[in-house]
Amino acid sequence: MKITLIKPRIGRKEDTFYIDEGRMEPLQLAVLAGMTPEEYEVNMFDDRFEDVDFDEKTDLVGITVETYTARRAYEIATEYRLRGVPVIMGGMHATLIPEEVSLYCDSIVTGDAGWVWHQVLDDFKTYGKLRKHYKSIVGAPQANKFMPNRDIYAHKKYLDVGLIQFGRGCKFACSFCAISSYFKKQQFSRDLDQVLEEIKSLKNRIIFFVDDNICADFEALKELCRTLIPLKIRWVSQGSMDMTKDPELMELLVKSGCMGNVIGFETINPKNARDLRKAPNFMRKDFSHYSKEVSTLRHFGLQTWAAFTLGYDHDTVDSILSTVDYAIEQKFCFAAFNILVPYPNTPMYKKLQEEGRLLYDGKWWLHPEYRFNHCTFMPKGMTPDQLTDVSFECKKRWNSWKSILTRYLDPKTHMRNLTKTAIYWAYNPVYSKENFSKQDMYFGVHNHYKPTGEFIHRNDEILLNPDLSNIQEITHHFKDFNFQDQKTYHYEEQNSAL
Repeated sequence: MKITLIKPRIGRKEDTFYIDEGRMEPLQLAVLAGMTPEEYEVNMFDDRFEDVDFDEKTDLVGITVETYTARRAYEIATEYRLRGVPVIMGGMHATLIPEEVSLYCDSIVTGDAGWVWHQVLDDFKTYGKLRKHYKSIVGAPQANKFMPNRDIYAHKKYLDVGLIQFGRGCKFACSFCAISSYFKKQQFSRDLDQVLEEIKSLKNRIIFFVDDNICADFEALKELCRTLIPLKIRWVSQGSMDMTKDPELMELLVKSGCMGNVIGFETINPKNARDLRKAPNFMRKDFSHYSKEVSTLRHFGLQTWAAFTLGYDHDTVDSILSTVDYAIEQKFCFAAFNILVPYPNTPMYKKLQEEGRLLYDGKWWLHPEYRFNHCTFMPKGMTPDQLTDVSFECKKRWNSWKSILTRYLDPKTHMRNLTKTAIYWAYNPVYSKENFSKQDMYFGVHNHYKPTGEFIHRNDEILLNPDLSNIQEITHHFKDFNFQDQKTYHYEEQNSAL
């Protein structure tokens, strides 16, 4: 029996496909492949840079769905289902908005697929079909048991960065963050012996721990660092700036080979910081633009990727431009200047929805006219177009050669040693090019996508899917469809089978 796993692309640039040159390995698909018994043949297509061969024989298709790739994921699912191949979908978007995702596939997984994947395969092998909904839990990565099967990456070109999971989730409750909604402010860690075994199997020069916030549990991170010290590896991850408050942790990070972290600065405006409810950013007596935290990061030589979000209620065009000037002055290694995005079913989305401020019919990820990195709501301090334009201006200033050279001249970080210098100059041009390449992309590969016979099963009926560009029409056709009434596999009821 053959299973095909797919990582969808975001979309296209006008009439040409966008090729993601800064792509990393799709770890989530390797994890599923590692959980799949050897009796199954597993194939993988990475739609970000290669063609999906829809005519290649397969028995079951699994698609991971992010909000940015939902439209393209639905297009891919349609192509397979028109050929009579069943499709199962999972991922963050499926858990955030299962009612929508279920319209475009035969089955969905909500929660962490690792805990129910065995049941999905058992059902398909035994009965030749899937239940409509597999409701899993969220917990330790890889069900704290399985190793990824990276053989599916063979002959595919990715950045020389090995992805691995130590923990998942985050303890904070930021209003804009889909992670908080997905994991319900919980954080889970893997068994350290498993992590150590997996690291030893990697051949990459740099390891990226893809944890949502590797600093969510200081003591767990310290134990990880102590375990990593003998391995003499170089690694990066995603963290929160409260790490700088613990001198022992900072010392251990450096000794374990940490090169730096992606850190969500979000805003340099204290009023915005309070509104977004990100505890390590606003719970302080003196805001002072994070000067103490940045000084500590530089003291320890960590190369910071500062992530900023633009378009909060107290933002103006001038305050946003001052944000990029601040980032250049701080000589961060990398920085992202992203427009605030209301992800479905997050507190931010619900707030903007109640205030009537959502654009693109409230479904920007499906709207045929939406473009990547454009504003999706009505800001308070400027127009949507102004927010889109000033965000792109930040990217231009940050990625200019003047900025790149100015930021490099920091003896405490990028000039500290040859390794840090090499990382700075190897990756800055790559991410600079990617920033401009992705701007203004359409989602999906069809501007006005109208499937001519997508199969959607509701009990014993087969319905034709209306125009994908109009989610309100879809909702109308399914107004009597009770998602919870479908046959559902609950992990909590069947966990004794693990």
